[in-house]
Amino acid sequence: MHNRVITVLAGGCSSEREVSLRSGKAVASALRGLGHTVFEIDPQDNLGDLPPTTEVVFLALHGAYGEDGTVQSILDSRGIPYTGCGSVASRLAFDKVLTKRACLAAGISTAPFEVFREPTTHWPTHLKPPVVIKPVHQGSSVGLQFVDHAEGLQEGLTLSLQHDEEVLVEERIVGRETTVGILDHQVLPIVEVRPKQGTYDYVNKYTSGSTEYLCPAPFSSEISAGIQHAGLSAFHAVGGRDYGRVDIMVRPNGEPIVLEVNTLPGMTETSLFPKAAAAFGLNYAQLCQKMINLALERTR
Repeated sequence: MHNRVITVLAGGCSSEREVSLRSGKAVASALRGLGHTVFEIDPQDNLGDLPPTTEVVFLALHGAYGEDGTVQSILDSRGIPYTGCGSVASRLAFDKVLTKRACLAAGISTAPFEVFREPTTHWPTHLKPPVVIKPVHQGSSVGLQFVDHAEGLQEGLTLSLQHDEEVLVEERIVGRETTVGILDHQVLPIVEVRPKQGTYDYVNKYTSGSTEYLCPAPFSSEISAGIQHAGLSAFHAVGGRDYGRVDIMVRPNGEPIVLEVNTLPGMTETSLFPKAAAAFGLNYAQLCQKMINLALERTR
């Protein structure tokens, strides 16, 4: 392993800024512990100039600008290698509707849905309560709403539309919540998510001790194989590379239903991707190094 000059991008101006800063700080600490020279930059307005000695950029940005292909396109134009998926895959995966369409085209099961751009009391004709409402272009459960009755549709849409101009209304899948990590074409052990109270919303996602994580998830080998296959297939459907995370609900009969694809999964102390990597045999620092290696391999 050669010591490298690495610039970590974290923070930004999206609604996921605070989570991104936590990811970036943890990554920078791990990389310094490995002996690398690390710069930390918070691109709040635009990327600007990077340290001229930068050999590779570690993207710890979440949300708009960081995950939607924008910063990836800028770095591509400058010829600077970076971690994670390319600009096209990032842009596609960041859009939950485009992701669903890509999954459907590839024969991958996803929850039935409809897109709304304004509040209405008109219930989607092909959906029955309960439903989940989520912004099309947000992550980290930002703007997520659960609606159990038709009377709550308008309020749920109003709240979710505060975070995006388009929102997705989809069937709320009854079952077990899981996530599948992908690293260098390999599927990591499944993580099952069990909030101790309520749903896996923003608070439960980022509050230590509020959610139980089971990894490897306690499924039969046959069901586990199906979940992992769905995750890898969805990642390929959006054109993913290097690493990512796919959120999947599992119906009581074992059928996996893909929810969304994350091209820059969180790297905080409570994040799911590092948990899956640990179960695979990679500690946090080793995982960060692997991400760097994958980015640098493309420059050879």
